[in-house]
Amino acid sequence: MVDGPLLRALFRCHLWASARLMPVLIANRSFEKVLKWAPLVSPAPYRGLPAHYIVARVNRAVRHPWLMRDRRCLREGLLGHRFLRLAGFDPQLRFGVDPKSLQASRLSAHCWVCLDGKPVVSDSLPGMVEIYRHPATAATKVRSA
Repeated sequence: MVDGPLLRALFRCHLWASARLMPVLIANRSFEKVLKWAPLVSPAPYRGLPAHYIVARVNRAVRHPWLMRDRRCLREGLLGHRFLRLAGFDPQLRFGVDPKSLQASRLSAHCWVCLDGKPVVSDSLPGMVEIYRHPATAATKVRSA
């Protein structure tokens, strides 16, 4: 579909609904079930929309979280990956942990989305060690140190 006002309106409605429903739909789910929000293969109904437009709209949709405040990057990452994929791009959803938090009562983790190897939704935080890339193919698996 060619980029135009109708495509952008449809995209914004879909993104808005997904951003509002996601916290409820992924609550208390396993990591594998949460990753279903970041499909590896999907149709591309939003092909033609530029990546910068999608990223800006995702950032806008999640800027005032009512739910998932403590997991904001997960919400941004899942939505960013999902909608970039729906536009025909090949993004990677990356996850990292802060090694200093491994002995703490609460693990400090972060996720971000990369497109062509460059972060587009969030970015790796200082001190974070990347532990997983989605999709995890033989070429993209991160090895433990």
